[in-house]
Amino acid sequence: MDDQLILFLLLGVVFGLLVWGRIRYDLVAFSALIIAIVIGVVPQEEAFAGFGHHATVIIALVLIVSRGLFNSGAIELIARHIVGAGRSLVVHISVMSGVSAILSAIMNNVAALALLMPIDMQAAKKAGRSVRATLMPLSFASILGGMITLIGTPPNIIIASFREQAVGEPFGMFDFSPVGAVTALAGVLFIVAVGWRLIPRVEEDARDSVATPHEDYVAEVRVGEGASVIDRRVRDLDGEADEADVAILGLVRNGKRLPGRARMEQIRQGDILVIEADAEHIDSFVGTLKLEYVGSEKYVGHASKDLTLVEAVVPENARIEGRSAFSLRLLYRHGVTLLGVSRKGKTFRDRVRKLDTRTGDVLLLLGPSDRIDDVVTWLGCLPLQQRDLLVVQRHKAWIAVSSFALAIAAATAGLIHLPEALALVCMVMVGFNIVPLKELYNSIEWPVIVLLGSMIPIGAALEASGGTALIAQQIIDFAAGYGPVIVLTLLMIVTMTLSDVLNNTATTVIAAPIAIDIANRLGVNPDPFLMAVAIAASCAFLTPIGHKNNTLILGPGGYRFGDYWRMGLPLEIIVIVVSIPMILVVWPF
Repeated sequence: MDDQLILFLLLGVVFGLLVWGRIRYDLVAFSALIIAIVIGVVPQEEAFAGFGHHATVIIALVLIVSRGLFNSGAIELIARHIVGAGRSLVVHISVMSGVSAILSAIMNNVAALALLMPIDMQAAKKAGRSVRATLMPLSFASILGGMITLIGTPPNIIIASFREQAVGEPFGMFDFSPVGAVTALAGVLFIVAVGWRLIPRVEEDARDSVATPHEDYVAEVRVGEGASVIDRRVRDLDGEADEADVAILGLVRNGKRLPGRARMEQIRQGDILVIEADAEHIDSFVGTLKLEYVGSEKYVGHASKDLTLVEAVVPENARIEGRSAFSLRLLYRHGVTLLGVSRKGKTFRDRVRKLDTRTGDVLLLLGPSDRIDDVVTWLGCLPLQQRDLLVVQRHKAWIAVSSFALAIAAATAGLIHLPEALALVCMVMVGFNIVPLKELYNSIEWPVIVLLGSMIPIGAALEASGGTALIAQQIIDFAAGYGPVIVLTLLMIVTMTLSDVLNNTATTVIAAPIAIDIANRLGVNPDPFLMAVAIAASCAFLTPIGHKNNTLILGPGGYRFGDYWRMGLPLEIIVIVVSIPMILVVWPF
């Protein structure tokens, strides 16, 4: 049995297992690589070359940079000013889709969706509507936006690497923009005007499709020197509080809680606002009004210590049961602040740090991430399921944004290669603790890295064996007599179909060498064929398994497998109709 047949059989098994979906895709791909090495169809010296491939490295670096932009609050700042819950459904979908597409162009589109999903779901909760009508448009728009730049989606990065092999120079940062931007614009317009109306509606209480809210805590936040609330009355904060889904319970001045909610009191520097909200909205409210956490002054001068919010429940016989954080001197001895307490919806008049806790209370603790777990254990508390509650470092947003912008500008001008530019940004973000060391490796989506690193050698072996040339010839023969435009369209349809049932990264690795072979056999420029693969591999709208963004919304949106194609099929047709002419104009044969 020759190498070509073995590789086709191996890839057939891989594709079948990926479509089946019962075994993780990274395990499937890595197992296939090991089998290919043992059999001898992948040379020993090329076995793990995929893990050092430029595409693999760039994807890892992009994910770290995306995490840094999130941690610094740069993206939150944008979203806060343009997303509101009081808009009509059509306007909301228009704004969210546009924001999603734009953010996906400058950061990984999976990260962009992960950032905007909670905002969209909170808006749905406030408006009393189901998220079914908004999450799918948000996901599809983020996928479309990823096509606009090199770093928006992994397929673009992979295609750029294959182009370097084919013609000696990779695609640049904005080489994808003319075709990607026009195609994304057409797709977003369809989503806003028609697409969201095609989503099947299910008769259900809108609240059922919104994620169950987390614990609401009674917490205290300080009015610091630069707070925007100074000289305003408490009642004047109702708008910001409603927008952040926070309830203002009272005001503490000089260590004493003022009567009632002190709504008529004018806020002064040093006052403490008593609020009620879940952990994420407390942090958002603090950032919006430039407030401070009570006890945060303890961390001044300790920039190397990233602060983390941890939720922990007080069991029976815990050290803190029946005692207060003040009596345990929690902050002064251990550097951890009791920021809030949740007591099954019951309110209390005591100061949070002086409140004697009870069994069943849920505590919201703030402290250095390298110490807080030990303190939770010392208190005898049980941490709730870990959530990503790293405190946003909004004062470092300018560092994250400026370093990222300078790196992109330098790479675009040809002063430095993109991997090195992104690596420098990562160094800046780690150096300034925007991405803490403990979070650095957690920022990378390792299953995608393993998938890509495993599939690249297999794809290279298929190309070396003549397998990609065989597939290319079959496509050419099928479209014989119709010219290169029909061949280009057919390649795009085949790639898009594969991407709907496979991971888009794996699809790109296989389809890119086929595109180059087709161009060589036709004697034309490979650029339009590579660009067609980049667009088609990204546009997986028919199923929840073709793109991770579609998988992310499956549960929260309450969607079924068959719900995606109703908006996805016409959207894929629009992508083909719009992108083919644009490719021919920008990247002629």
